[in-house]
Amino acid sequence: MTEVARPERDPGDAGERPRGRARRGPGRRPGLTETRNEILDAARALFAEKGYDATSLRSIARAAGVDPALVHHYFGNKEGVFTAAMRFPVDPGEFLPRVMATPRERLGEAMVRTFLTVWEDDARRAPILAMLRSAMTNERAAVAVREFVTSALFGRVAELGGIPRLRLNAAAGQMIGVMFLRYVLRVEPIASAGREELVELLAPTIQRYFDEPS
Repeated sequence: MTEVARPERDPGDAGERPRGRARRGPGRRPGLTETRNEILDAARALFAEKGYDATSLRSIARAAGVDPALVHHYFGNKEGVFTAAMRFPVDPGEFLPRVMATPRERLGEAMVRTFLTVWEDDARRAPILAMLRSAMTNERAAVAVREFVTSALFGRVAELGGIPRLRLNAAAGQMIGVMFLRYVLRVEPIASAGREELVELLAPTIQRYFDEPS
């Protein structure tokens, strides 16, 4: 009796599919853009639910139904995922090492220039404002933003430059206040002041936070 050949097992069957992703219907496999967007959707949900610190690359991958290596491939690390998912305008992993490579006596100037560069760009300023508004009205958003700023920004600067976090908080708080006056409320004359004029005015004050206590 001739044995009927069994069809080969499709590696895409449910038994081989990562948990957390619904089974797809027939048709083309998801493209790179679709996969990337699924990772970002999963990341946004987890950051909102658990906060920044309690969310890992592995948990994001599990929720998106992909291998953790794929998340790492697209975004590099958790900071990169947060930056993309929450539309944070700058990636700390890219700009902080450059800023902190500045001689200590010029960190104030570097910080002022960095803030001005980011906030004067409409495409970058919009997501900052959206994130700050969300943090002011939604506790979960506030937790995610607070943990990210504490870990990825202030924690990294403190690690790279050995600067106390209280001083970092004070410097950043002062710069955010200036940015609100200039770009959101548009209070004159600071709204129309020249870039170099502001650098000359603000850099010495911000530098004071970074100088070693006498």
